[in-house]
Amino acid sequence: MKKIRSALDSLQLLFPALSLLIFLQAVVSAQQVRPDLRWGGDAEGGAPYLMPDPQNPRQIIGFEIDLMEALAGRMGRRSVFVQNQWDGLIPGLQRGNYDLAVNGLEITPDRREQVAFSIPYYACGEQLSVRVEEKSISRLADLKGKVVGTLKYSLAQRILEREGGMEIRSYENQNNAYDDLAIGRLSAVLMDWPIAVYYSQPNPKLKFTGPSIEYMEYGIAVRKDDAELLRQVNQGLTELINSGDLRRIYEKWGIWNGETEKIFSMPGAAPGASPQRSEALERFASTITKQLTWNERLRRYAGYLRLMLVQGAPMTLLISVLGMALAIALGLLLALTNLYAPQPFAWLARAYVELFRGTPLLIQLYLIFYGLPNIGIKLSPLVAAIIGLGLNYAAYEAENYRAGIQAIPRGQMEAALSLGMTRGQSLRHVIVPQAMRLVIPPVTNDFIALFKDSSIVSVITMVELTKVYGQLASTYYDYIGAGLIAAAIYFLMGLPFVRLARWAETRMATSH
Repeated sequence: MKKIRSALDSLQLLFPALSLLIFLQAVVSAQQVRPDLRWGGDAEGGAPYLMPDPQNPRQIIGFEIDLMEALAGRMGRRSVFVQNQWDGLIPGLQRGNYDLAVNGLEITPDRREQVAFSIPYYACGEQLSVRVEEKSISRLADLKGKVVGTLKYSLAQRILEREGGMEIRSYENQNNAYDDLAIGRLSAVLMDWPIAVYYSQPNPKLKFTGPSIEYMEYGIAVRKDDAELLRQVNQGLTELINSGDLRRIYEKWGIWNGETEKIFSMPGAAPGASPQRSEALERFASTITKQLTWNERLRRYAGYLRLMLVQGAPMTLLISVLGMALAIALGLLLALTNLYAPQPFAWLARAYVELFRGTPLLIQLYLIFYGLPNIGIKLSPLVAAIIGLGLNYAAYEAENYRAGIQAIPRGQMEAALSLGMTRGQSLRHVIVPQAMRLVIPPVTNDFIALFKDSSIVSVITMVELTKVYGQLASTYYDYIGAGLIAAAIYFLMGLPFVRLARWAETRMATSH
């Protein structure tokens, strides 16, 4: 008994010490967990910046992925990539969706008014590309009277607009411009030198022409009030430059050049030096130029299908169903308000319908996602997408329901009132059920339209089916195969709802 009591006393003495050790271990473990460094970019931006890995499309690769992993390591943080449409990177940064914006953002005076920029991490010029048989174009002045392609909102577009005298076609994706150049729709393409290295140089139908045009620097965008984060970013970039790690990243991707060497204060090659051949560049070139066998093509299509079904289709379905549910409920309320509410409320309902029908859905999404935070309302991308689609389509549903209700003979309401029903009961039990049966076909059409319009929500950082299609098509240069698969998925997802609507229409018709 004494031995047992002695053992218990020993355990009581050990318990505080063990508790202290556990607490200290938890503190150390918490300190070892690196905080996230969230940065925004567009995976549809393409090589060599950001793109799905051709070998594993679920993984995003690119020299800016390597750059941010190295920078986050220097800062003692963990790099976390956040998908965002390229032309919305700065609004997304200001909104607080991420800490940094990194995706080939040129440091320009107008952007400096919106955000703070780090020291430059890359420099280059713009490169003209033409078809191999073209002999008359080697400088900007030679583009007079010709059709020239470039990236939308880029410095290259500004250069062409300043030069003038040509028809400028701006593109969302760089590979589309080079495709149009190869088939003769364009006379030339002007884009950033790294883009030309990956999309023009490997194409046997195209060639570089003339020297590098002008000069630009890429910087990491930081919110203006994040002075400490900006200091840490600049310190980390300086360490990467001085250690040679940043140069090794650029050499890995075959984009080391004289302009970048100059800003790194290293003597070396003259500006505009030819790109080094690298494993990453060779792999990308082989991906877009390799002639696939039927078995290889089928395996690639199976990969497309898996990725679209896993990443894109569920989000598209969720947004569409919830958005339509909101549209139906709000549309019915608006229709009833318009028809039966006092005049001031009826006027408001009609004003709502005209406003949302008369303005583009894209602008409405921008206002909801990027505008509302200015008055303190910050919605997640998913919630903003559902509300945006729901509010827009509610205007159309309101008109459907108004037409359906007015199609019911007025005697139905009078008969219901004569039986002792209130107006509310008459609407609920007599008028609205009959009107719902009449409007099933147009409501079904609107749902299919909303289903397709859900592709627009990619502008507010949502990764849905169309966005996944764009990423795959820009990576593999396969707009036909990936497009047919995406179209088939849209069709198959919408078909059950069409069948369900027809069944409901038939069932309600036979039950009355």
